[in-house]
Amino acid sequence: MKIVVAIIKPFKLDEVRESLIALGIEGLTVTEVKGYGRQKGHTEIYRGNEYAVSFLPKLKIEVVLPSDAVAAAVDAIAASAKTGQIGDGKIFVYGIDSALRIRTGETDANAL
Repeated sequence: MKIVVAIIKPFKLDEVRESLIALGIEGLTVTEVKGYGRQKGHTEIYRGNEYAVSFLPKLKIEVVLPSDAVAAAVDAIAASAKTGQIGDGKIFVYGIDSALRIRTGETDANAL
């Protein structure tokens, strides 16, 4: 089992969700986060004053999958989250040792 963690632009969430549903992936977790990468934030003008925004709003999507479904999920997320502009985000894949569905006691792949 693997966990796929994607940091994306907030307005791309619906497209990413739809692409994962099309693959048959039913569950995901979304967290509102702030951060920056190479773009190092940006400047904005508010009431005539310019100020720097160091941390940009992003969404973190987490999906736990069987190992054989990871490549398709990563491709779907990358394709649907891409705008071609700086700040499109990143995708990370980590290993999962075990999983437990609290309600039923199912473990590992059955818990997904």
